[in-house]
Amino acid sequence: MKIRVGIVGYGNIGRAVEKICAGDRDFEIVGIFSRRDKQALHSPFCSEFFAQNEIFDERFEGKIDIAILCVGSAFDLEDTAVKIATRFCTLDCFDTHARMSEYLKTIDTANKMCGTLSFVGMGWDPGVFSLERALLSAVMPQSQPQTFWGKGVSQGHSEAIRKIDGVKYATQYTVPKPEAVESAMRGETELSAREKHERICFVVPGYAKYYGRCDVSEEEREDLRQRISTAIKSMPNYFADYDTTVNFVSEEEYLAKHTQAYHAGKVIAVEKDMKCGCGKVFCTGEKYGDNPPCKAGKVKNSAEFRLELDSNPDFTAQVMTAYAKANYRMWKEGETGAKTILDVPVRYLFQGDSLQFV
Repeated sequence: MKIRVGIVGYGNIGRAVEKICAGDRDFEIVGIFSRRDKQALHSPFCSEFFAQNEIFDERFEGKIDIAILCVGSAFDLEDTAVKIATRFCTLDCFDTHARMSEYLKTIDTANKMCGTLSFVGMGWDPGVFSLERALLSAVMPQSQPQTFWGKGVSQGHSEAIRKIDGVKYATQYTVPKPEAVESAMRGETELSAREKHERICFVVPGYAKYYGRCDVSEEEREDLRQRISTAIKSMPNYFADYDTTVNFVSEEEYLAKHTQAYHAGKVIAVEKDMKCGCGKVFCTGEKYGDNPPCKAGKVKNSAEFRLELDSNPDFTAQVMTAYAKANYRMWKEGETGAKTILDVPVRYLFQGDSLQFV
């Protein structure tokens, strides 16, 4: 039996989710629900488009097994997710780490009232990297895993800039600071967000649309650029805690150089100074005579998990659709409420015997 999917949002991730679902025999696309003019949208897979609020129409009741939410975390997702979770199971790639706990609580309440199941933050961070951080923290308890993103294009941060009034196009690159990566490789963990990354933005202002006319003076152009730059650099959870550079470029330069979707990232864990059975970090051997059982203080274990992505939205969509199958299987077994990736047993990602991976 196919899993009936409603795709909410038709940006880069929505289109990537559609591509995967259209090519996977486990899925059936019921429709794509977008706030854009559906007459202007075209699907290469002949999917049907509906206005976003049409998902609440009676004709879709009992017709959608899971709504995959592909709208931006910065401004749109939270309200949309809670409303849809009162009718359907949902899955999203919510990426505002600082608000995860609050968001999870809110959507969990809606789920449990209505008997639905929501998977929250099912991308690669939060998501796959969350799983890796938890695993390394558990098996290497003397470590404190450090996460680095980039160099690459952040879909969520770029979308957050594009939502600012007066912005026509925008791309944001997240860049790890080399000295911070080297520090993490040495096992040094006291690193702030600002010390670890910088954010570099390329923005095309929409002068004519913002002012409502084409004859815009240079003074007005500079004023809009200053407004946009201030709005970006002061944005909480996205830019305020980072060294952020805003570059204003022409539309021609932007389209030629800044429409890529690559990204990368790594989780680093370094465990050193492991304690001996005597309870001391630096074992002198006094408890065991001349043959101490360890070389505490000299042991250094390290682990690294890394991703190199040609397409950030494509990989995010792969994670989302894999966990959409898990959501369906868990809901069929009676699970409700809101879950993160840490709450989902890996076996639910597979149909049949998962022991083949052991």
